[in-house]
Amino acid sequence: METAKSSAPDGVAQRGAPVAWTPSHELEPHEWAAAGRRIGVVGRCIQWLLGDWIAYGNAKFGERYSLAGKITGYDTQTLMNMVYVASRFPISRRREKLSWSHHETLSALDLDEQDRWLDQAATHRWSVADLRTMVRAARRRSPGGDEGAEGAAAVSVKEPERGGAGSDALVSCPRCGQAVSLDELGLA
Repeated sequence: METAKSSAPDGVAQRGAPVAWTPSHELEPHEWAAAGRRIGVVGRCIQWLLGDWIAYGNAKFGERYSLAGKITGYDTQTLMNMVYVASRFPISRRREKLSWSHHETLSALDLDEQDRWLDQAATHRWSVADLRTMVRAARRRSPGGDEGAEGAAAVSVKEPERGGAGSDALVSCPRCGQAVSLDELGLA
């Protein structure tokens, strides 16, 4: 077995699973920043990479979840979820400014609804928790929604004032208070 520093790319310790980062030499500030950017990119996109990789293996060689689990160390259900989300968002529809978890939150919705929510999440810079809260609140307020759903107190839903400019309900972000109309989301 090789030592942590001997052949590790980009300073990642290589003893089984990487659990540490060490530089292979003294770094200049720009080299340190570049390593951090590479680590951040991998961290933010690992679910996409694994989902796409497994989908390719499944299409090319038949279902490979069990083998992929042995190779990656992830459990089968987690890998199946990664493939499902990746399949619901082709590369052209993935929003780089939003996390995989933002997309996962919306993966069961129809394509138009996914795009509306992704646009709103990016515009208002919603966290994943904010997006989940807003989706639940909008579902409660939309026709056929569950008015008694859990988390009703976590978000503010306001009916428009009589004679006001808008005629639809507003859902307010629990973190920042930004009001978004259900009509704007295409849910009125």
